[in-house]
Amino acid sequence: MMTVKELSKQTGISARTLHYYDEIGLFTPTEKSGAGYRLYDDQALERLQQILFFREFDIPLKEIKAMMDNPALDRNELLQMQRKMLVRKKERMERLIANIDAILKGEDQMDFTVFNNAEIEEMFQTTFEHMPPEMRETAVREFGSEEQWKMHYMEAVSSEKMQKQYAKVVEWYGGRDAFLDVVNHPLSKEVAESYARREQAIRRKLIAKRDCEIHSLEIREIIGEYGFVMKQLTQMQEEKICMLQLAQTYRSGQVQSAVDEEYGEGASEFFARAIEAFYQD
Repeated sequence: MMTVKELSKQTGISARTLHYYDEIGLFTPTEKSGAGYRLYDDQALERLQQILFFREFDIPLKEIKAMMDNPALDRNELLQMQRKMLVRKKERMERLIANIDAILKGEDQMDFTVFNNAEIEEMFQTTFEHMPPEMRETAVREFGSEEQWKMHYMEAVSSEKMQKQYAKVVEWYGGRDAFLDVVNHPLSKEVAESYARREQAIRRKLIAKRDCEIHSLEIREIIGEYGFVMKQLTQMQEEKICMLQLAQTYRSGQVQSAVDEEYGEGASEFFARAIEAFYQD
């Protein structure tokens, strides 16, 4: 067993920080001595190392706690998550280094290309094949033919502006391969419906806690579950952006009306505020 002083010396984390982590329930001692001193075993040290790793990526403490306390994630899944984050950071650093090297060689333009033409064409084909028939027919009528639509799609996605946007999205997914895998292998109808039912169940639990304070533990636990489900659904490495966008969707006209009709007046705004409170604190 290690004391706070010994753990602080071994990890470089101040005793004050360790005390704070204990206060918020992020990193609690294995046990306390008869005199009330905090004591930590090797398993606790491993948890602290995982916490410190996530902090390297500037992930908020409450999000780290939600991830590490999630019963659906075991030790290996956490390690896999951390590994993917490292790979993503490595790819980003390599891309930045390549761009700087290009500038040093006298090349004026930085290369923002994320996907080549073959990949963009595959993305279009997958989108086309999985699009509802009525939407597909509408798009074909609008562009005159499937081929014209395809040409427009490829030109738009190939533009520097779109490639820059895709670069950010790719980071959320943890890399090009992960993003392309999600795009080119969309969820089956049955799986999508299963997620929809799970999301509906979460909304019912959330509206049942409507009288609770927006920052309360009850609300935060439900939003944490909501974020985990959305992360599984989108296969993103970080669900924060997705969830904040969802909050805005709850405030959009048609969605707001439909949600308020199903869960009661003001429900949509309540859902949006609960999500924002969790992810913007």
